[in-house]
Amino acid sequence: MAANNRRMSGKKGAQVGSGGKRRRGLEGKGPTPPAEMRKGHAKQRAAAAKARRAQGRPPQRRGGGRSASELVVGRNPVFEALREGVPASTLYVQQFIDNDERVREALQLAAERGDIHLMEAPRPELDRMTNGLNHQGLVLQVPPYEYAHPEDLTEAAYDEGEDPLIVALDGVTDPRNLGAVVRSVSAFGGHGVVVPERRSAGMTAGAWKTSAGTAARTPVARATNLTRALEAYKKAGITVVGLAADGEAEIGELDALQGPVVIVVGSEGKGLSRLVGETCDFRVRIPMPGGAESLNAGVAAGIVLYEAARRRA
Repeated sequence: MAANNRRMSGKKGAQVGSGGKRRRGLEGKGPTPPAEMRKGHAKQRAAAAKARRAQGRPPQRRGGGRSASELVVGRNPVFEALREGVPASTLYVQQFIDNDERVREALQLAAERGDIHLMEAPRPELDRMTNGLNHQGLVLQVPPYEYAHPEDLTEAAYDEGEDPLIVALDGVTDPRNLGAVVRSVSAFGGHGVVVPERRSAGMTAGAWKTSAGTAARTPVARATNLTRALEAYKKAGITVVGLAADGEAEIGELDALQGPVVIVVGSEGKGLSRLVGETCDFRVRIPMPGGAESLNAGVAAGIVLYEAARRRA
């Protein structure tokens, strides 16, 4: 055993040591680089957007997928959709239809738009298209909506030299609420709306109508997972603010609204989901002296967007 130890102790070769790592570790990594050079920092993104504009290169857009096409059925719904500027590709008109005033108005609006195909079809064909719904001889086809990617919204804001102002919806399933939020975002200078891919309202004809045409200039992004999208925003230097009835502070006390911010609005009644609420940097409440228990998503988003716009003015 002793001989064995002597042979091992006399073995030639490298000895165990730090290899100089401890000495190099004491040297540090040098001074902290400026914000414009730190990857993921808001100022770095703004500087990159400014460089792209100077070189004339458009920002990259990844897109958030497309929805399915939709049919608007019935004389009054078709007329209202055309009047409100809902995008449409084809207006199907039943052969030998009774030409009343509402039919003539719908045909006139479609002709004035200039980009809607007019197709005459027999009643059995329209019955098949609508699965037997009472179409009254008019069917309007709404093309798939092109969703943006959540990162597209921040890139667009930085391209304009502005701090992002975005609304994210958590569990809002009524398309009219989505349309109302889009309208408020447009009115107060926001840069878009984010909705989750599942269990959420989408940009249907009803959402387009409620937006009163503002959906044409205010993008809606779709996230595969809302929590991960919010975490990505946080890593990019954007503050995530959730609205909650039991929030720790009132919305008027939140200075974060002056900078890059995402406002998360939950569903009426249920509020924010647990994971989304835990992801938020702040949970704030809207004071309601009248004693109402909650506000719908459109009204709540409008109040916070107004406060953000007032602080940024």
